[in-house]
Amino acid sequence: MTAKEKRNALLGEKLKKALQKRHFEAYYCAQADEAVKQVLELMPQGSSVSWGGSMTIRDMGLTAAIKAADYVVYDRDLATTPEEADVVYHQALGADFFVTSANAITEEGQIVNIDGRGNRVAAITFGPKRVIHVIGLNKVTRDVQEAISRARHTAAPINTSRLGSATPCAADGVCHECLSPACICNVLQVVRNSFPAGRHIVVLVGEDLGY
Repeated sequence: MTAKEKRNALLGEKLKKALQKRHFEAYYCAQADEAVKQVLELMPQGSSVSWGGSMTIRDMGLTAAIKAADYVVYDRDLATTPEEADVVYHQALGADFFVTSANAITEEGQIVNIDGRGNRVAAITFGPKRVIHVIGLNKVTRDVQEAISRARHTAAPINTSRLGSATPCAADGVCHECLSPACICNVLQVVRNSFPAGRHIVVLVGEDLGY
């Protein structure tokens, strides 16, 4: 075990305990492929599944694994028009499982997300029976303020660049606290406890994943 792997294992265990105090179900996986297997084990075959706009779960192969298994999938990526996408956004609210990542997670187990449209934070808040958050340890911050800063100053400029958004941060890589019509930082969410207990599941991964 390398020094980084040892540190990640220790941090993963600390975060698990912090999350469990907040009524989350929590797991730690050293590698992304282990996390994919863990998530699939958590979702019974035949369940309905959807997900948010997360590069973490796409890059680690989780969405592909879900689509290859025996699930009812509400896949926003297959939508060819805004109207079709809107239908999937609403279907996701009634899914058995909603899979997502996070913009940041604090050392005390609070999960922070900032959304543009709000469909992701809506599903995290209410609707799907259970929510599975897959979070790389690169997204750990000391507190909520640092988590919000990470979402605004690290994740958002990268995502606007990826999406080709016409925002100031896409132009220079720096958050301007903008009010652009294309802004993707419109809705701030802090999940400080899981309610009901166990509705939220967190799978921590000892790798750098997503933005």
